Amino acid sequence: MARDPKHDILFEPIDIGPKTLRNRFYQVPHCIGAGSDKPGFQAAHRSMKAEGGWSGINTEYLSIHPESDDTHRLSARLWDEGDVRNLRAMTDYIHKYDALAGVEMWYGGSHAPCMESRCTPRGPSQYASEFETMTYCKEMDLDDIEMVQGYYVDAARRARDAGFDIVYVYGAHSYLPLQFLSPYYNKRTDKYGGSLENRARFWIETLEKVKKAVGDECAIATRFAVDTLIADAGVEVEEDGLKFVELADPFVDVWDVNVGDIAEWGEDAGPSRFYRQGHQIPWQKYIKQVSKKPVLGVGRFTDPEKMAEVIRAGHLDIIGAARPSIADPFLPQKIDEGRADDIRTCIGCNVCISRWEIGGPPMICTQNATSGEEYRRGWHPEKFPKAGSDDSFLVVGSGPSGSECARVLMERGYTVHLVDDGDKIGGHINDVASLPGLGEWGYHRDYREVQLGKLVKKNKESQIALGASRLGVDDCLEYGADKIIIASGAQWNTDGTNALTHDPIQGIDASLPTHLTPEQVFAGDKPIGKKVMILNCDPYFMAPSLAQKLHEAGHEVTIATGVGLGHYMHFTLEAPNMHRMLHEFGIEVIGDVWASQAEANRIQLYPIFGDGYRREYRGPGKLPRRENTHFDWHEFDSLVLVTGRHSDCELFNGLKARKDEWAGNDVKGVYVIGDAWAPKLMADATFDGHRLAREIEGSDPQHPEPYIREVAVWGTPHMPGGKFEIEYES
Repeated sequence: MARDPKHDILFEPIDIGPKTLRNRFYQVPHCIGAGSDKPGFQAAHRSMKAEGGWSGINTEYLSIHPESDDTHRLSARLWDEGDVRNLRAMTDYIHKYDALAGVEMWYGGSHAPCMESRCTPRGPSQYASEFETMTYCKEMDLDDIEMVQGYYVDAARRARDAGFDIVYVYGAHSYLPLQFLSPYYNKRTDKYGGSLENRARFWIETLEKVKKAVGDECAIATRFAVDTLIADAGVEVEEDGLKFVELADPFVDVWDVNVGDIAEWGEDAGPSRFYRQGHQIPWQKYIKQVSKKPVLGVGRFTDPEKMAEVIRAGHLDIIGAARPSIADPFLPQKIDEGRADDIRTCIGCNVCISRWEIGGPPMICTQNATSGEEYRRGWHPEKFPKAGSDDSFLVVGSGPSGSECARVLMERGYTVHLVDDGDKIGGHINDVASLPGLGEWGYHRDYREVQLGKLVKKNKESQIALGASRLGVDDCLEYGADKIIIASGAQWNTDGTNALTHDPIQGIDASLPTHLTPEQVFAGDKPIGKKVMILNCDPYFMAPSLAQKLHEAGHEVTIATGVGLGHYMHFTLEAPNMHRMLHEFGIEVIGDVWASQAEANRIQLYPIFGDGYRREYRGPGKLPRRENTHFDWHEFDSLVLVTGRHSDCELFNGLKARKDEWAGNDVKGVYVIGDAWAPKLMADATFDGHRLAREIEGSDPQHPEPYIREVAVWGTPHMPGGKFEIEYES
C-alpha cells in the first residue's frame, strides 16, 4: 500500500546545520541500559530504528567526564578512546541505513551522584540535589567554569571521532546548563548570575565553544526544558524560555524542547495514565515564534494524523520520539507504506523507563518483546525464522502471553489454535484497560487482535476460538495438537495471602458478600457499599487505580497498605501525580500497617513496625522482640483485597501429572508461560510468550536459551568479538 498523501509532510527532508535529516522522524536521546559498556546492545537497538525509517537516532544521555557519573544508573560515556571505539559500532550501523547518529553530552552537577568515580561534581551554586540522596555539588569559580566547558569540547571532539553527526549540549531535566539558567539553582552574584543574560552566559559560551570545535562537521543541538513548571521560581516559557532561545539561536542548529525538571521528569515522559499524546505542545509551540532554526519535541506521538497536524500547524518541524520508537522501531516505515494498523502503538505505561530508574539493564517494553533483545538474542521485531517442523499448537489463554505466543508462532508459519473462554482477546487487560487513565493499555490487546486476525486469514488451518468452554486436562490431551501451551494467567488471592506474612489472613474470604477481589469488582456481580476499605500488599497500580475508580463511582475510599502505595509507580514516573490525585480526592491512606484478622464488616490493623526495636534471644518459639500490642479495628461496608496473586496453573499441573499419557495422545510437549508460570509484569508475560515461540524447537523450550553477554573477561580484550547481524528468510 502507498502512504496517505496527508502524511507526505512527515517524509520531507530538513537541514540541521551541515547535516540533513531525510524525514521528520527522530529518536530523541533515551536510556536503554547499554551505555558504552555494551556496544553490541547499543548498536543493535539504535540501528534497528534506522532500519525502520527513523532518520535521526541518538544515544542516551552521555557523560562527558567522571565528575558526571550517574551510577547506580547506567549512562553512555565519552571519557576516553575506549568509549570512542565502543560507540563507533553504533554510528557505523546507523549510517548503513542513511540515518544520522546523535549524542547527548551530559554534565549533571549535583544530580550526578558519582558513586563509581567518587568525584565531586560542580555546579553554579552549592545545593543538595532534590533528586539524588546526599549529593551536593561544589560551587564553581571561574577556573572551574572554564575547565568544565573544556570537558564539553573534549567530549564533542571524541563524539565527532566516533562518527556522530549531531552533538548535543544537554540542558533539559535540570542538568548543568539549565542549572545556570534557572534561579532555582543559580544564586550567583558574578557575571554568571543575576540577570537572564548572566544566567544564560555559561550555556551560550559552551555552545559557542562546541560549535567552534566541531560545528563544520557536526550539527549542534541543545535540549532545553522551556518551562520547568515551578512558575517564576524556575524557567517559564514566555519569560526566560523565549529570551534564552533568542540569545542562543545563533549557536544552535536544532532545538530539542521539552518541559519539566529531573525530580518529576514524568512531566516530560508523561505516562498515559495522566497525559495524552502531544501534551507538551502548549509550551513547545512558542519556540518557533522566536527561533530561526528547526525545532523538535516529544509528546509520545503515536498517531500519524497528530504528527502531521503539529508540523502543518507550525508547532514543531520534527517529530521527536522515545517511547513510540521503542514500541515500534518500524513506525515510520509502516506509515510510509500505508500500514498504520500494523503499528505497535506505545501504551504509555513507562515500564521501559522503570528499568533505567531501578538501575538495571536491559530496557524492556510491554508492547515490543524484542526491545533490548536485538543483539543478545538476535531478535528482529518484524522478521521471524521459518517454522522448523510441522507441529501444530494449542494455546490455552489469549492474555498478554498467550496472544503474543500465538502471534509469533503464526508469523513463523505454524498452525495454531488459540482458545479462550473469554469473549475477547486480551485476558486481564480487558479489565485493566477499563480502569481510569489506563484505556491506552488496551493498545496491547488491540495490536495482537488485529495481527492474529490477519494471520488466521493467511493460514486457514489456524483458528481463534473465543467464548469457548473452559478446557480440562482430557480436552487438551484429546485435542489433536502436537504441542500444548498453557497461558491461563493468574488471579488475585481470595484469602488475603500476602508478601508480608506469606499466609492467609484470619477471617478474610472473598466468598463473603462484603469481601471482594479485584476480579469481582470488575465483574460487578457483588454490590459495593458506600464505605470501602482497600487492603493493599501489591507494589504497582491496582490499589490506587481501584481507589480512583470507586471514588469516581461515589464511594468513600480508604487504603490500608503494608508495602507503601504504588511503589513501582515511582519507577514509571506515575507516583507524584498519583499521590496528588488521591489527596485531591480525599482518599485516606493508612500506611505501614497490616491486618491480623477481619470480619464481615470490620478489619483489625496493626503497625508493621509496632513490635520492639530491641532484639534478644528468648528461646525456641518466642519472638526475639517485644510483641506488637497495637491493634485497631476499622469498619467498612466493603473490603477489596489487593493482597497478592497466584498462578492459575491447575490445567498445566494436571497435564504434567499425566505425562505418561502424552505419547499415547501424540502430544510432544506441554509448556506454561506468562502469569500461569508466575505472576509478573505484563511486559514480562508478553516476553515469555514471545520467547517460547522463538525457541520452541530447542531441546528445553520451557527454559530460556543462553544469550550473548557483553562482559569483560579476565585476560582477554575488553571488546566483545560478536557482530550484530540478523538474517532471516522472508
